[in-house]
Amino acid sequence: MANSKYAGIVVDAKTGKTLYASSADAYRYPASLTKIMTLYVVFEELSAGRLTLNSRLKVSKYAAGRPPSKLGLKPGKTIKVKDAILALVTKSANDVATVVAENISGSEKKFAQRMTSTARSLGMKKTTFRNPHGLPNSGQRTTARDMATLGRAIQEHYPQYYGYFKTRSYKYNGRTYGNHNKLLGRVKGVDGIKTGYIRASGFNLVTSVNRNGRQIVAVVMGGRSGASRNAQMTKLISRYLSKASRGKKTVPMIAKRSGAPIFVASALAQPPLPREKPGSTQKPASGAPMVLAFNAAEKPIVAPVPTPSVASVTTASVKTEPVTVPGFGDAVPIPPKIVKQRFDETFAVATALPPIRRESPDLDLTTNSVSKKALLDAARADVTRRTTSQPDSEGRPIPAKTITVETVKIETVPAPEVTASNVKVAAASATALPVVESQSKDDTVTVATSDTPDIEPGWQVQSAASETENQAVALLKKAKARTGAALRGRSPYTEPVEANGQTLYRARFVGFKNKTAARKACSTLKKAKFACFAIYQ
Repeated sequence: MANSKYAGIVVDAKTGKTLYASSADAYRYPASLTKIMTLYVVFEELSAGRLTLNSRLKVSKYAAGRPPSKLGLKPGKTIKVKDAILALVTKSANDVATVVAENISGSEKKFAQRMTSTARSLGMKKTTFRNPHGLPNSGQRTTARDMATLGRAIQEHYPQYYGYFKTRSYKYNGRTYGNHNKLLGRVKGVDGIKTGYIRASGFNLVTSVNRNGRQIVAVVMGGRSGASRNAQMTKLISRYLSKASRGKKTVPMIAKRSGAPIFVASALAQPPLPREKPGSTQKPASGAPMVLAFNAAEKPIVAPVPTPSVASVTTASVKTEPVTVPGFGDAVPIPPKIVKQRFDETFAVATALPPIRRESPDLDLTTNSVSKKALLDAARADVTRRTTSQPDSEGRPIPAKTITVETVKIETVPAPEVTASNVKVAAASATALPVVESQSKDDTVTVATSDTPDIEPGWQVQSAASETENQAVALLKKAKARTGAALRGRSPYTEPVEANGQTLYRARFVGFKNKTAARKACSTLKKAKFACFAIYQ
């Protein structure tokens, strides 16, 4: 029987050529492949100097309460950025993903908006993010092709951090977590990058292979099990790696495009200058158009000037003769500031300031904890320092002259948000989201550190709590063997908990559709002499 959830693609990383594709542009749920973009944003923050590998991220009560897979972080505690990266790569920890989102953007929602914006800038036209971890959300979707693009982009843009995806195991607070990507170390040339699973998506995997001068990025989505997904990926690597180029890289680096054209002052061969001398009164705006220069256009673009408001701007005197722009009379061209925030907030852009020094008493500030007023004051102070002229004959500094000019307040119109309510896909459409199928009848027991799927909230059956994870796994196997078909298709799962200063491991079966199904399974376990109870978590 054909698998309706399946999608796959293989791309030659050197030429950009698609070597294989199957439903590559059909919508799919990314599950924990989402965390590749979460890590991409973390790498952005590191490169910009707003974070360091030793920066500490605070854990909120909400983040600590995210469902497994998780590290079990406690509210009020902190985790280093480096540990957060390794936890996302190996354990695929949902609580850590939320910690990252809240510390960078203030909330999961705002972070997801940044993720989606970043996806668009990379050319991922069919990807929308609603959260940073990939837990079930009908509005969070992507395609195999978009995931391949992300897999290539994160290597090209952040090679200094990409090596984290090679991590086979990670130790945190005395526990060792294995990487869910079981192709690492088993398939020659595989150097990352990420697995993912929720029931609606099936088993997903993005893989990068670099062998014998050839490099490919491959994606498999919708596998029926972790084993079958890995087998399909291995098959694709074996069949298509040999078809990849061994020559020099010819495809351009994946460009990170902004959502709107960017003003480049240097693009003006003869930038027009004001006729009035600095310090004189500026003439009121006449309503004439202004000249805009963008890096995407060879010729200036003409746009109308809205009704201006007054603001104070510092300027320096110039000796060059003014240049008249043909057709514009005495109008002074004003370069636009195309930003997502309102125009009056752009003076407080945090990236214009140097990062907080490590010895600063504000060491624990996050990127969202600096107020707009503090940034504005710092920016003004910096401008004053930079524009102060040489001292006069008595040693007193002469401040630069200032004038009052006409400026405009630009209102931005946000793009309409894509939600589950306004996205309707026809049932017969080739790009429709896959219908959620029942669990596979595979009897294989999956242990917690061997590609454990991210468990979505639902009814579960807990049998016991053991002192070691191995004991919990053995108990789950024994219970499944004794109950026959009653637990077929249910996923065994272990979860560490702290009790009276001791770490115990819960032994649970998950994946029950409702309370009745969970209680029925528990009844069967009790008849087989296993203690249990049903719980929703």
